[in-house]
Amino acid sequence: MDQLRETLKGHQLRTTTCREDVLSTFITKKNALSHGDLEGALGENYDRVTIYRTLKTFLEKGIIHKVLDDEGLRYALCSHSCSEEKHQHDHIHFKCSECGETNCIENLHIPAVQLPMGYQAQNFNLLIQGTCPKCS
Repeated sequence: MDQLRETLKGHQLRTTTCREDVLSTFITKKNALSHGDLEGALGENYDRVTIYRTLKTFLEKGIIHKVLDDEGLRYALCSHSCSEEKHQHDHIHFKCSECGETNCIENLHIPAVQLPMGYQAQNFNLLIQGTCPKCS
């Protein structure tokens, strides 16, 4: 519980029960979660809009980042180097075809891509699909 409060305080956020519960769910699950996953995990404690606003705030503050997989948008905890000013997410995401979990592979970075003249990259997303160690 102290870790949750310290994380929120470190990102200049007020501690609320919803913020603590959403952050705790990310820490417990250890994989990327969709809005629907969070709704299911949190039960009827919070409405859809409250969870959405919490996710939006966490994105803006550098606590979580977006992960795109074949089912849509998910969110994952940021590494300790992220902040409101700078998100650093040049790592690969892995989706298991057996269990359906999507995980960040922090130690594998997306290879450099040379874009044609006039194009400027803002975000990178590389998804690899296969079987995770739990399902192998």
